[in-house]
Amino acid sequence: MDATGKENIAQLMARIGDAAKAAARVLACAPTEAKNKALTEAADSLRRRMGEILSENAKDMAAGGEKGLTAAMLDRLELTDERLEGVATGLDEIARLDDPVGTITEEWDRPNGLRIQRLRVPLGVIGVIYESRPNVTADAGSLCLKAGNAAILRGGSESFQTSRAIMESLKHGLKAAGLPEASIQLVPTTDRDAVGEMLTMTDTIDVIVPRGGKSLVERITAESKVPLFKHLEGICHSYVNADADPDMARKVVFNAKMRRTGICGTTETLLIDRAAVGAMLIPIVDDLTEAGCEVRGDSESQAADSRIIPASDEDWDTEYLDSIISVRVVDGVEDAIEHIDKHGSRHTDCIITANLEAADTFVHKVDSAIVLVNASTQFADGGEFGMGAEIGISTGKLHARGPVGVEQLTSSKYVVLGDGQTRP
Repeated sequence: MDATGKENIAQLMARIGDAAKAAARVLACAPTEAKNKALTEAADSLRRRMGEILSENAKDMAAGGEKGLTAAMLDRLELTDERLEGVATGLDEIARLDDPVGTITEEWDRPNGLRIQRLRVPLGVIGVIYESRPNVTADAGSLCLKAGNAAILRGGSESFQTSRAIMESLKHGLKAAGLPEASIQLVPTTDRDAVGEMLTMTDTIDVIVPRGGKSLVERITAESKVPLFKHLEGICHSYVNADADPDMARKVVFNAKMRRTGICGTTETLLIDRAAVGAMLIPIVDDLTEAGCEVRGDSESQAADSRIIPASDEDWDTEYLDSIISVRVVDGVEDAIEHIDKHGSRHTDCIITANLEAADTFVHKVDSAIVLVNASTQFADGGEFGMGAEIGISTGKLHARGPVGVEQLTSSKYVVLGDGQTRP
């Protein structure tokens, strides 16, 4: 693109940023009823316009097929009646959540008579950069709105038509509620220079949430001058302890890997105790291979089941997002924890066991944003946590960790109430 084109992108993003900042000032004081009305009206619009939205999604799917997107990427991109209804239901659920803005989280009195309150306030303007999942348009926009934030959404080219169609319903909701249309904005171009501009907009964007593949998140992490909520990748583990119930282990591992292989909560590595291999590994591999999953493993797992092909050193550090799983035999819970500490991404890990002591050790020693006991890693989702939806799953440790929902999209303000006090 020539210099004029780049200048136009810069001007476009500056206008979007200024409009978002102005909208954020309104949203910070917007009544809960108005925000909720915008969400429920948007949900109703999604349902009324379902055919139109699915038609636009079909265009994106066809283009994605022509581009050679992987099956996992196409699964992320695809909307069905059921998935779109799930998006609308998520908006309704977010509307029913308590409004965090203005909530006094703590208050206390000082000996000098001052009363100090800590209350929740919006972050301001949130930028969301994402790739092929068009539902993020609704999820991110609605969560930001409920928390009193303006949102600038930059979706990927793969989902551009679908995201624009969903955005029309969000605009309808905002208009019906009398809220600024700039409260939620979709960047109207797939030009990658728009991403570069967002990463420098420190005057108008308060935080950026990247949702996408490793290369996208690495680029944003390296270039962004705006603070980030991020996770680099989801290298999630399911650990079958020697004291696991065999039927439970079989069921949970299969779901954790195969329910949807292209999401960040998918189990990529199975760890299994040496003492459990004889009774549990073959049935687990039976289910996986019958479903078309390629199983790669270490020498011990290969010796137990000839269908397991050799794993390379890179496999332990790979987020497949596909029907592939790596298997390693470990010697107890401490060995499993050591493997996760070395190869995991601090996203989501689970233990399957009937041993309460082993579960307690795993929970307290695994340093991940989400740790599960006897449940599939596919529950790593804000909607499943009762948050209505999520804007992402943060694996960082500052401000927010785990599913980033409405509450995590607020900050704190201290209010000090006095009666003429002066400091000696």
